[in-house]
Amino acid sequence: MTVLVAFDGSTPSRKAAEHAFATYPDEEIVLLRVAEAASGSTTAGIDLAREYLKDRRDEIAEKGFDEVPEFENPDDVAFRTEVTVGQPAREIVAFAEEHDVDHVILGSHGRSGVSRVLLGSVAERVVRRSPVPVTVVR
Repeated sequence: MTVLVAFDGSTPSRKAAEHAFATYPDEEIVLLRVAEAASGSTTAGIDLAREYLKDRRDEIAEKGFDEVPEFENPDDVAFRTEVTVGQPAREIVAFAEEHDVDHVILGSHGRSGVSRVLLGSVAERVVRRSPVPVTVVR
């Protein structure tokens, strides 16, 4: 079984990782960091945008996951990290589809009302579009 944890360094994503470590210690755990690309015109400069995305992905991959050592992982559960660039909800769902992920775990900031409507909700989009079960950790 492969468990995908959406990770952005925030407190909710750390809680999601800790939940994965505690709940699935013997499974393959993948921490996925999605680096958001800068928005701009989609019609002009497609090649430039592709090059930027590749460079951005490489930059994030080189930095690694500085936050990982701060996780509560008392049993030293093994995990691996992956980096992708794009819109977070889309990238999480696409990664789950393309890599035979069995379960997705992600943190939620718990926004509600107007702030959720204005800001959108990655967790809600992933839950609606994911091909596999999703656990949202608060």
